[in-house]
Amino acid sequence: MSRKLFVGNLPYETTEQELETLFGQAGQVETVSVVRDRATGRPRGFAFVEMASDEDAQKAVTDLNGHQLGGRALTVNEARPPAPRGDGGFGGGGDRPRGGGRGRPGRRTEPRW
Repeated sequence: MSRKLFVGNLPYETTEQELETLFGQAGQVETVSVVRDRATGRPRGFAFVEMASDEDAQKAVTDLNGHQLGGRALTVNEARPPAPRGDGGFGGGGDRPRGGGRGRPGRRTEPRW
């Protein structure tokens, strides 16, 4: 098992310190990161917690999955690696032709002058 855990269904007012205290009951906590919206800075309702050992992480999942915090049942499980992103550009994807103009497949996309 990975030492990094995903913690979901958090009340929006939950702080890193609260999570560190809660997960500290299961073992040694290395890092806590509450994910925030980039534009507003408000918490998004989930976090990542990294435990010191695989055993501590397993104990945290067993003890804290479903734990009530602020009237909400926490979801605690092993964090998955992030999904690969595209080329970083806007749009893209699909099988549409690339290039200038508003061309459709089978039509010329070059200017006509």
